[in-house]
Amino acid sequence: MEGYDLIGDVHGCGATLAALLERLGYRQRGGVYRHPRRRAIFLGDLIDRGPRIRLAVTIARRMVEEGEAHIVMGNHEYNALAYCQRAPHHLGREWLREHSPRHNRIIKETLDQYRDHPVEWEDTLAWFREIPLFLEFPAFRVVHACWDQGLIDALRRDYPDGRVDEAFLQQSVAPNTLAYRVFDRLTRGVHLPLPKGVKIHSGDGFTRHSFRAHFWAREPRTWGDVIFQPDNLPDALEGRELSTDEHARLPHYGLDQPPLFIGHYWCEGIPALPTANIACLDYSAVKFGRLVAYRWSGERRLDADRFVWVRVPRDEASRPRPWEIEFD
Repeated sequence: MEGYDLIGDVHGCGATLAALLERLGYRQRGGVYRHPRRRAIFLGDLIDRGPRIRLAVTIARRMVEEGEAHIVMGNHEYNALAYCQRAPHHLGREWLREHSPRHNRIIKETLDQYRDHPVEWEDTLAWFREIPLFLEFPAFRVVHACWDQGLIDALRRDYPDGRVDEAFLQQSVAPNTLAYRVFDRLTRGVHLPLPKGVKIHSGDGFTRHSFRAHFWAREPRTWGDVIFQPDNLPDALEGRELSTDEHARLPHYGLDQPPLFIGHYWCEGIPALPTANIACLDYSAVKFGRLVAYRWSGERRLDADRFVWVRVPRDEASRPRPWEIEFD
């Protein structure tokens, strides 16, 4: 083993994922992408939004089940599980994740692409339930959105490998539970609310009342010190000072910690390292950005030259087209 290739949010860009794996030296044998000396690690969010969701899931799942890859759960896998899970009677609603117009829109492409394959979708949901919320190797760590050591330690007491059960999933929709805090922090990260009446109109068509904040600033003072998303803060709010309560909500991942790999944050442009020991690999592939991997080979100090990516052009004719993979 030379190392691991960590791959960011795919979001249904299945053909692009195949092209990236081929660029990384993986070759398909027996319906599985394999590398003679390396393994892949997927950072979650395989589904939703993209044109080849079933293909993306099948590529990743076959690699994981054959021992050629690992994976952590993203917020979109969690959302799908909760959306499709009926709620216990005491919650007073039909589904764990309500079928609101916003939630319907997020999962629409996934459900559309699995509509003619209901058995496959149920089997896919069963596989999602087996995906761990974090991975910790001897020399590096992997989580979809945020490594919060306190919550991970609490989770490990009952779920040492980060794989949770149906009871934990059901508890996760109640805000006062450990399950809610674990799923929210590890798969969605830290969100700081905007002032009353202030909204962000995102490029993906959603209106947001909070912004995504990162967790590695040593002594942040303002909102601008911690914002980590493509959308700018409105009304010159970057200079607003963090309150005591907001400071308390921000975990800190210091430079003395092992390398950490995350996705989730819709970065743009040329891949870069936010710190010497953290790599974010979500570069907005489904928004015609880049599907990005980091080739880790044992280094404790990460190196931006180890990013590898495939661009996702808007022109359908120029999109990457590896040989067709027939899974049906």
